[in-house]
Amino acid sequence: MELTRQQIERQDFVDNAIFDLMNRLIPSDKEMEWDIEAIGEVRDVILAQFERKGFCTEMEFYPYIEE
Repeated sequence: MELTRQQIERQDFVDNAIFDLMNRLIPSDKEMEWDIEAIGEVRDVILAQFERKGFCTEMEFYPYIEE
């Protein structure tokens, strides 16, 4: 099974939005390089909050292939 184009676009949207937010929050003119590990950590925290508040499920927030 593979992710659909729409699911991949959702993953890209979430990762890029988090990366953009992280760079915007740096209190200097420095920029961080793409770091999917750091992005993933932030993504997990955001997901936990969204699930706790009942905004969405994990699959809705960041689609994945269930094994």
